[in-house]
Amino acid sequence: MKSLSALTLAATALSVPFAAQAQDYPSRIVQIVNPYQAGSTTDVLARGIAVGMASRLGQQFVVINRPGAGGTVGALSVARAEPDGYTLLFAPALIVSVYPAARTDTGYDADAFVPVCQTFENAMALAVRPDSPFKSLADLVQAAREKPDALNYGHQGPNTIPHLAMEEFLDTAKLKIAGIPFRGDPAVMTELLGGRIDVAAVVLGSVTGQNIRVLGIFAEARHGAFPDVPTVKEQGFDVSPTSFGGLLAPARTPPAIVDKLSAACAGAAKDEAYAVSAQRANQPANYYADRDAFRTRLQRDIEVKKRLLARLPKE
Repeated sequence: MKSLSALTLAATALSVPFAAQAQDYPSRIVQIVNPYQAGSTTDVLARGIAVGMASRLGQQFVVINRPGAGGTVGALSVARAEPDGYTLLFAPALIVSVYPAARTDTGYDADAFVPVCQTFENAMALAVRPDSPFKSLADLVQAAREKPDALNYGHQGPNTIPHLAMEEFLDTAKLKIAGIPFRGDPAVMTELLGGRIDVAAVVLGSVTGQNIRVLGIFAEARHGAFPDVPTVKEQGFDVSPTSFGGLLAPARTPPAIVDKLSAACAGAAKDEAYAVSAQRANQPANYYADRDAFRTRLQRDIEVKKRLLARLPKE
């Protein structure tokens, strides 16, 4: 049996390469995987945070788009990557809190990632074309009750937060509106404006600059960028799910490297370049949270989503 001193020496020897690796990190390009389409809210914000990270750590941070399967294709690529800090994930919490619990094909578990920092929080919205007969959420509810199953809505994919928000609303309102999944909010908006779907359930940031009418926002209070749009809660339905997320690293990434990334992210998330991107994406003032707060919120979200998924129809 090895002595305690021998085990200590062995552990010390193993820790030296990791310490050296962390000291030199980053010594080459770092990839940030965005598991959604170019032009999506996460894509815009990922590119904003990459600039600030690069300026603080002295290496280029590049954003790689790997959309597919609601975000799990890109997430899995990071979960399987070498845990050396050179492949990171920029994604919403549902990658951790929803998909591993709702699906059997993700290829990763909830503990496949470690949080680095929270850098965004998104409200969800219900939108229609400007020529839609639905002038308010009440109009939509009345039409859905008069003709069950006659209407449809688009969302960015099964078990995404816009999808879950809409399904929670339908459950609360006792309505039937068929859901149609697409590969991201840009595709949903294209189909809405093209007249091929009746309603869109999307991230609020996706409606900025679009010629559409917002019927309601899933939030506790009205959004500063849309002061005239009432919340869904104001309109009689107590549904206000939000999406939050940020930068994550593969599990087993050396703590010293995560420390470096977290420190850089704290500054990058408050840079003017990122703040402008956040404002354009309709972010609240308190979109940033440090690693510990992000971890606590993720753990809480896992429990909340587990309860929500248990009462929703299976896909």
